Amino acid sequence: MAGLRGHTATLTSFVGRQDELAGVAGLLERGRLVTLAGPGGVGKTRLATEVGRRVADRFADGVWLVELAGAPDPGLVPAAVASALDLPLPAGEPAQAVGALLAPRQLLLILDNCEHLLPGVADLCGAWLLAADDVRVLATSREPLGVSGESRYRLGPLRLPAAAAQCSSEAIELFADRARLADPGFRLDATTEPAVARVVTRLDGLPLAIELAAARVEALGVTQLADKLDEDFQLLSGAGTSAGAGAGGGGRLAAGRHRTLAATAEWSYRLLDEPERRAFRLLSVLPGPFTLDAARAVAGQEAQAAVLRLVDCSLLIPPRPGADGRPRYRMLQTLRDHDNERLAPRKDELHAASRSLACFAVSVAEQAAAGLATSAGELDALRWLDAEDALVHQGLAWALEHDADAALRLAVALTPWWSLRGRYTAGRGLLSAACKSVPDGSPPWCTAQNCLGRLTTGTDEAAALGHFTAVRDALAGGPPTPALVEALAGRANGLLNLGHLAEAAEEARQALDLARDLGYPPGEVRALWWLGASAYYSGDHAACLTWWRRIQRIDAAGIPGSLVRRSTLFLALALAETGELAEAHTHCERALTLARRAGALFDLADALVFMADVSLLMDRVAETRTYLREAMELTGRIGNDLFVFDFMELAGHLCARTGRHGEAVTVWAADAALRRDGGIPLPSQDAQRRDEALRTAREALGAARAGAAQARGEAMSLSLAAQYAALLAGPEIEPALQPLSARERELVTLVAQGHTNAQIAQQLYISVRTVGSHLDRIRDKTGCRRRADLTRLALRAGLV
Repeated sequence: MAGLRGHTATLTSFVGRQDELAGVAGLLERGRLVTLAGPGGVGKTRLATEVGRRVADRFADGVWLVELAGAPDPGLVPAAVASALDLPLPAGEPAQAVGALLAPRQLLLILDNCEHLLPGVADLCGAWLLAADDVRVLATSREPLGVSGESRYRLGPLRLPAAAAQCSSEAIELFADRARLADPGFRLDATTEPAVARVVTRLDGLPLAIELAAARVEALGVTQLADKLDEDFQLLSGAGTSAGAGAGGGGRLAAGRHRTLAATAEWSYRLLDEPERRAFRLLSVLPGPFTLDAARAVAGQEAQAAVLRLVDCSLLIPPRPGADGRPRYRMLQTLRDHDNERLAPRKDELHAASRSLACFAVSVAEQAAAGLATSAGELDALRWLDAEDALVHQGLAWALEHDADAALRLAVALTPWWSLRGRYTAGRGLLSAACKSVPDGSPPWCTAQNCLGRLTTGTDEAAALGHFTAVRDALAGGPPTPALVEALAGRANGLLNLGHLAEAAEEARQALDLARDLGYPPGEVRALWWLGASAYYSGDHAACLTWWRRIQRIDAAGIPGSLVRRSTLFLALALAETGELAEAHTHCERALTLARRAGALFDLADALVFMADVSLLMDRVAETRTYLREAMELTGRIGNDLFVFDFMELAGHLCARTGRHGEAVTVWAADAALRRDGGIPLPSQDAQRRDEALRTAREALGAARAGAAQARGEAMSLSLAAQYAALLAGPEIEPALQPLSARERELVTLVAQGHTNAQIAQQLYISVRTVGSHLDRIRDKTGCRRRADLTRLALRAGLV
């Protein structure tokens, strides 16, 4: 069975709820949006994840859990979804960008804890379900989303014993299971069963309340536990204990159940002394798992002793290693919710804790950024930021509203990490917001503009060039600085991508001179890159090799790992052009290994493209296909259009080398048309190589067939051309259209052209439900489960 993605493995068994499992799974079978609603602590998340595991095989692209409890506003939900799917947001409005990411996939999205984001999440779900016909959503919330077409499943407490004499029930089963974890000697027998029945009945069958109570069995024994719950709940059952007391009575929440849950949390809380209570309140500000350092940052030095006590009291989950190996504690979300209610009247305390969290986030990000500035410290720094993802972004969200200086420092420090993890669009938006109030031309502004240029390169070359140019102009006439070196090197990169070779070389020469004067190795490496690249694209391979070999003399330990990897790849490219293919292949393999180790998505995609090209030059066709396919799959997660052009170029050469002349003409025609529309010239070096192969392909096809192949390519959109290139990198498979009717072929064509089910229905004058039924039959006939599979089917058959 396929697993649930984005969810830590559970350490306890799933008890009962078989009818509920079947009910929710059945709703997902029939509808595309199901909301699992119920009060806090009723077990919505656990049931949703268990449903996800049991239905995972229905979804070709799996089941993905997106935890929204830590998202402070709906605007962060698209980024949370993209992050959970490990897909960086491409350029554009975030909600639409995520819709585009979801559109070609067949998956189930579990949106967990939506209640504080209801209007925003409802709008997003409505938009995404329209854009992505093969996506289904299972939401958990304390109330329904209110979206048209939504199926609602109201989750109640676990079944209680019908009477004292009949003790068997799901609630008792759960209590016994969790009590045995706390006290291995616990037994459910004639003596303990009545007391357990009292406990679970007093707790209204709420799973979280039962689990909290079961954790006390070892300390109190089950009979004393039942007595103490009776005593405390007599005190705490009044209206003042209800978290929902001011929310309209029983309208939004099941008020009585929520009072019981709040009382359970209150009972645990009352066991603490005042310093421990204060620490407990402040720790609720921390999102997700947190270290002792983070706890001390927001709750003071006494937090360490308090944390140990909170673990003993079962108010914190014992530490487990995070992505960086550091032990991290976790607070149950329902307890966090209860804590936030206690914090609400203490605005000064909450504000101070949030400020402390933001300051801690700045410290973490800047220390990690220093590690990322050296190849030796890169891996540890990357893992640290991966583990602190939720914390640094919550700190940034607070700083954007309350502390502009901290926001800018934090966003700048996070830029190298965002780049390595492929989070260009999200990072660009956050950094742009952080530098709005910074004076133009100031040192912080120049640093931010250089960072924005890096985050924009590859998606909007003109905009990236504008950022670097602004810094150059602001610093012109002043003393040389690393920021000026970075701006000149960035301009060289942008000018090169836009085809201005002479200007690029001049900017790179200026950057090189300044970097040497300053003793700034990273800037020297970047300048040498673009000097070599300018020579390469001018056809001077000897000069190119000379420039890029000079990079190898610079101490790799003192420059970022990304520069080491890219420099290794550039040298491989120069070696390949001078005929040193074996050595070029060795350098590519090294760069590929380094990129995989770091999880650097851009560098990994670059290395795979280089490996595919060198392998093709060495006549290793099967190896070329393997590298090219992996690179194409990765690019969908990066959102860098320049890679798509690289793929089309290589796919054309692969087809030309294997005698698939029509496909070579088509993909190169698509590439040429799209480059022309986007103002991205094909370097003369590559154009010369392509022209020779294209001439041979046209001669083999003849004028009529070559013209038809070219016309087909010129009509392709960028997304369709990218899928066509991916198809060409795969094995040659005969199209499986024979069992399809003419109407079904028409549907496949419309899907391949990017139409949604609603658009197809409108064009063919049929209902959306009929479109869905037709597509289900087509999937059964062809085995193509995803829309992307249907698109490839249409491409293979020449329907588009």
